[in-house]
Amino acid sequence: MKYLLNDFLYHLKNERGLSKNTIFAYETDLAHYIEFLEKYHHIKKPDQINERMLEGYLKSIRNKGLSAKTQARRLTSIKAFHAFLLLEREVDENISLNVKSPKIERNLPSVLSIDEVIKLLEAIDTTKPLGLRNMALLELIYGSGLRVSELLSLKVSDLHINQKYLTVIGKGNKERIVPISDMAVIALRNYLVKAREELVKEKTPYLFLNLNGDVLSRVGFFKVLKKLAQDAGLNPDLISPHTLRHSFATHLLENGMDLRTLQSLLGHEDISTTQIYTHISQKRIKEVYNKTHPRAMEDKK
Repeated sequence: MKYLLNDFLYHLKNERGLSKNTIFAYETDLAHYIEFLEKYHHIKKPDQINERMLEGYLKSIRNKGLSAKTQARRLTSIKAFHAFLLLEREVDENISLNVKSPKIERNLPSVLSIDEVIKLLEAIDTTKPLGLRNMALLELIYGSGLRVSELLSLKVSDLHINQKYLTVIGKGNKERIVPISDMAVIALRNYLVKAREELVKEKTPYLFLNLNGDVLSRVGFFKVLKKLAQDAGLNPDLISPHTLRHSFATHLLENGMDLRTLQSLLGHEDISTTQIYTHISQKRIKEVYNKTHPRAMEDKK
């Protein structure tokens, strides 16, 4: 079984082009599943596994108190593995097809208002190199809706400032073209001309650097954002790099962008992922209505 797991991981890396983090998650989930099968059912070959055993595994992790989200993720890994086994003709049927995933309550991500985004930007000290870098970071993640991993892995060569776009390698090693806002163009030019050279210690292709000249890490960017939120008088616990991406998507949708275009900008493979922003918009509309409509306000008295 462990040899087949290694073949599956090779398939994920070289044929599906998944990221290291994603492959590691699959490996962790499936190693746990295989260990269960070997320990309690003495499984040696995949054609010995049946649906009852899979259901038993899911019941065991449910009894351990794992969240519905974790249970669902593990089942997704298991389903992908069994589909691979069928594809490779290691089994005659996919025993995971009819196994249902647990229901997950989908929490709406937090979103900043436009005023709050402006406060965050105004808290940046652009008289210093790191401040110019921070302005470029925030203008780019909010203006283009990048994932934090995409933002921090950008190279200078990915920028096409005069044409106002950049190329991004997203999930599944898929490349997409993303437009750059006018304000992000200004911030990037200021950073590149006035600040980046002061941060460079050794030659590096990466765009965003820390004080030591190394590529800025996720933790480093997270700390920058928390400090800016404090300086801006905002709740730092409600702000993360993803908050700016969510804000980008929600503000575009509220101003009339269609879902298909937004899906392309965000790099979502499935439009159902993008549809969560329609729920955010509806929630925000209700909040504004309840705060401002005379009859709504009267009901609260």
